[in-house]
Amino acid sequence: MKLNGRHAERSLGIFAGMFLALTLGAAALAAEPNPTAASATLLASRTLLLDAQVVDHTVVAVGAGGHILLSKDDGISWELARVPTFTTITGVHFPDRLHGWAVGHDATILHSEDGGLTWSVQYQGPDLQVSFLDVCFLDSQTGFVSGAYGQFLATNDGGRTWTPRHVIDEDYFLNRITAGPTGTLYLAGEHGTLLRSTDRGSTWTPIRSAYDGSFYGILPLGPKTLLAYGLRGRIYRSEDDGGTWQPAPSDQHGLLATAVCLRNGTVIMAGQARLFAVSRDEGRSFAPWAPGLTTGVAELVQTSAGTLLAVGEAGVTALPTP
Repeated sequence: MKLNGRHAERSLGIFAGMFLALTLGAAALAAEPNPTAASATLLASRTLLLDAQVVDHTVVAVGAGGHILLSKDDGISWELARVPTFTTITGVHFPDRLHGWAVGHDATILHSEDGGLTWSVQYQGPDLQVSFLDVCFLDSQTGFVSGAYGQFLATNDGGRTWTPRHVIDEDYFLNRITAGPTGTLYLAGEHGTLLRSTDRGSTWTPIRSAYDGSFYGILPLGPKTLLAYGLRGRIYRSEDDGGTWQPAPSDQHGLLATAVCLRNGTVIMAGQARLFAVSRDEGRSFAPWAPGLTTGVAELVQTSAGTLLAVGEAGVTALPTP
């Protein structure tokens, strides 16, 4: 991984303490000529993972060493996808069950047409020092990639061509793209950067934020209700689509990297080691939670069967329901 002095990159800012032996052990497993289901499952418990998505009944997780793993039994067992790169993968998104995109370091965009079993390099930028951090597709044709130093790319043809777009004047890291239930898109980044698009990503307008530190994401809870989260345990809630923000009380003070709203309405946030916050009042307040995981978390997902999975420094971990 490329070290730099900025903390917004998920793969560095959250997991700076990752052990080298962890990565070497995962690489050795991935190098097996015909990885077995058992070895892939072991890999899922050892490798650094940075993003995941539930696609129908399949969980797709991505991370260090170009690893992409798939599970069809709620994270109990895994298979290793065929990936043509060893670069760290930081984000993944499937707009449907077959078409998927993954992004990462070395200005790399990967594409799958078979539900994530096999991948090909669809795009590689000329500057290999650029890291892409997140990817979001509205359908199989329209998608966006965000990344370090203000990088933002768009496609309207399923990734056959990618066009750089200028969405901010500064070179801030753009950490996460999310879509709301009505189709509104949100972009969160460094130095209080929050952006909104109501025209399928054609134009982006700034959202005035209540905090000038880094945001790692916006979680839409409804057409107008949003939660923005980031450094120092900061959580802000808006009921008017970002027009105004109120701080959500929380006892957490570390980096919050991810948030999920469970099907029962419970909101969970996580990030740095041992940092979990839970809300049962639609994000108006948060309480600490101790599910027993002591390592950093990059993403939280709920499987089709209801299992809560954390992916991060310790690979994939099933968590109890709070």
